[in-house]
Amino acid sequence: MSVQDYLDRHQLSRKIEEAVNAAVRAKSSDPALFIAGHMRRATSAVITRVRARQILDGHGAPAVEVELHTNKAVHRASAAGAGAPEGAAAGAARDAERRKNLARAVADAVRVINDKVSEALVGMDPQQQTQIDQAIIDLDKSRHKVELGANAMLAVSIAACKAGAAEKEVPFYKHIADLVGKSSSMLPVPAITVINGGKHAGNVLPVQELMILPVGAKSFEEAMQMGSETYHNLKLHAEHARAKVMLPGLEPVLPMLPNMAWVAVLVITGAPAITVDGTTHSRTQEGVLSLPLALAAGRGTKGGKKYDLEFKSAKKSGQNFKTGDDMIEILIIPSFSVLEYPLVSIEQPFDKDDWELSKKLTTLELCQVMGDDLLMSDPERIKRAVNEYTCNALVLKASIGSSICFLKNIHANQIGTVTEAIEVVKQAKDAHWGVMVSHRSGDTEDSFIADLAVGASAGQIKAGAPCRGECLTKYNQLLRIEDELGSDSVYAGENWRTASTS
Repeated sequence: MSVQDYLDRHQLSRKIEEAVNAAVRAKSSDPALFIAGHMRRATSAVITRVRARQILDGHGAPAVEVELHTNKAVHRASAAGAGAPEGAAAGAARDAERRKNLARAVADAVRVINDKVSEALVGMDPQQQTQIDQAIIDLDKSRHKVELGANAMLAVSIAACKAGAAEKEVPFYKHIADLVGKSSSMLPVPAITVINGGKHAGNVLPVQELMILPVGAKSFEEAMQMGSETYHNLKLHAEHARAKVMLPGLEPVLPMLPNMAWVAVLVITGAPAITVDGTTHSRTQEGVLSLPLALAAGRGTKGGKKYDLEFKSAKKSGQNFKTGDDMIEILIIPSFSVLEYPLVSIEQPFDKDDWELSKKLTTLELCQVMGDDLLMSDPERIKRAVNEYTCNALVLKASIGSSICFLKNIHANQIGTVTEAIEVVKQAKDAHWGVMVSHRSGDTEDSFIADLAVGASAGQIKAGAPCRGECLTKYNQLLRIEDELGSDSVYAGENWRTASTS
């Protein structure tokens, strides 16, 4: 084939002439670079290959990483495998067995992506997120995504979404905002974990997490300053109080605090005052800092009827098996009437199937009541919760798929694609709920949930403590986004519950 035949076959003469004319009109100082960029944009991106591999998550457990190739670039996303051992509470034998099972599941997911998923997506336009996600879903007809595994599906979906943003030449969060149908974005209030209990820690605290919400900050940057200062000062105060608490990512210190009330007081007294606009504020008095709790109470159930608040203790007194009504009357309500701090949110206060008790607490209108395992990001369960007023906020765990092949868990979270995540956010917003985009313990360093929280204007994000790499990647991405937006950036602040409905 001659040079002229090649030029004619690919219509290169016309395309090159158009690129040169564009460079002349733009008065480009670097015409070669301009022409190359023009030619690149003139060619539509298509998916050419999808490749997966096994990596390690924040706990050193197997996870899935995906590279989605287009004819222009390579886009990477990762998703941790659910069921990974969590915290010091996991027994060594069980820990080892779960890691073996997880490794097999991740290996299966890698094979599925490299074979079935890649073949199904080759040739598709990465800007067509809905069609890509539907093609992925069509490969797994099971309701709970146990055939492919939601973690495998989500990693591919996120990578495709990144490719779509690149093709549009817009930031990732802006592309997500377009998919949601929003013309503006909002920086979320971070729910920063400062004390771990439950299955995440080696202490005996039954409450899984205690977090802080810097609602009084003027910007996300200031919010992270507040959260980081509080977190790093807390250890000193814990040592002074001779309290054995577990700070995320750190070792426990000294003997056990008597109860969660003392833990909450420790956080408040351990939080140094912060200077805002030249004035030193008391966080609680000025409404600068608020506390959410992640009870994850289902972890301590006994026979599905009572909650064992000593489920982590080797020597049980037998006095701490509480009914759900006891939990409300003894543990939750006193937190509002006795302690002088604003408890503003409770995550998953009861067992995942205890609809009536969750409804009872929600109707008291004490605070935000978030559904995690109760909802499982399942549209049908969310619809029921809206109709019955079982909770008033959604915990969206779209950072990883929680249904993994070996678990065959009928209660697995349903999110397996970006499209499904967006749809449940819309469903929650239509119900005027709060939305908290959340990581998982042992997440990967992928920062997708940061862009999702901004693009969907969720108002709240839970990414852990400001100390571990997989957590800091989310917070740092949010700091970059705020800096990029400049004077156009809006921090949810005191509108953290209503941001997603505006």
